[in-house]
Amino acid sequence: MFKKIGLIAKPDDERVQQALIQLIRYLKAQEIDIAIDKQCSAQLSEDQKSGLSPLNTENRDLLISIGGDGTLLHAAQHLPSFDVRLLGINLGTLGFLTDISPNEMEQQLDQILAGDFIEEHRSILRCSVIRNGEVQGTFTALNDTVLQKWDTARLITFDTYIDDVFVNSQRADGLIISTPTGSTAYALSCGGPILHPSLNALSLVPICPHTLSNRPLVVSADSKISIEVSTPEAKHARLTCDGNVKFTMAQDDKITIERSDRFIRLIHPNDHDYYATLRAKLQWG
Repeated sequence: MFKKIGLIAKPDDERVQQALIQLIRYLKAQEIDIAIDKQCSAQLSEDQKSGLSPLNTENRDLLISIGGDGTLLHAAQHLPSFDVRLLGINLGTLGFLTDISPNEMEQQLDQILAGDFIEEHRSILRCSVIRNGEVQGTFTALNDTVLQKWDTARLITFDTYIDDVFVNSQRADGLIISTPTGSTAYALSCGGPILHPSLNALSLVPICPHTLSNRPLVVSADSKISIEVSTPEAKHARLTCDGNVKFTMAQDDKITIERSDRFIRLIHPNDHDYYATLRAKLQWG
């Protein structure tokens, strides 16, 4: 089913290198057209790179990330503009998104390449920063968009609006706006709820709020969320998307977050069980 596959790898990891070499050998045996990113290329010898092309996601059928969830999130940043499926080989710590182990890789890829797999459509956030009425930048996130304090031991101050309706003013270490995909990431560690990936919802999770009655809030994914920064000290707040710093905030800056009209096409082996993943990763027994 997939004839053109791109590979993205976690850098500087011996286990990833071994899995990458095994994966390339397997795909070549299936007569797959393989393209690799710079991180893959750096971990291969010239002989091992023979017959492989530089990665251009626009002409791929499938993108495979080799690493952990962070590597898959990095891979997802290449995909919002392209109709390409995404699959993860798990060599990370948790692996909520990357659910194929290297030991089962070839067996499960046999099924996936034959078209026997589960596909999910995962929501993406589109986030814009507005300063003095002008858009300074627009970013995307699969997991979460986070306003957080930076380079200070003080709390930051901000106001939150949903669909232009005032919700509250907060003094906190920050605020996480999470998709269902991101609900098992940073938001979970801050006491946020776990959202099933099929839900049309977003969660707003405060980070160490000064007011202890300030609790996580779940809203429709069709909502428009706006955050106005009140912190007077410049550079004491930053915006991150999927853990990557995107913008240094100043007083009166405004952040708008909406669900993008695009989505990630994440695929799993045909025996994928979301609740089994939660039991295993969160040690529920």
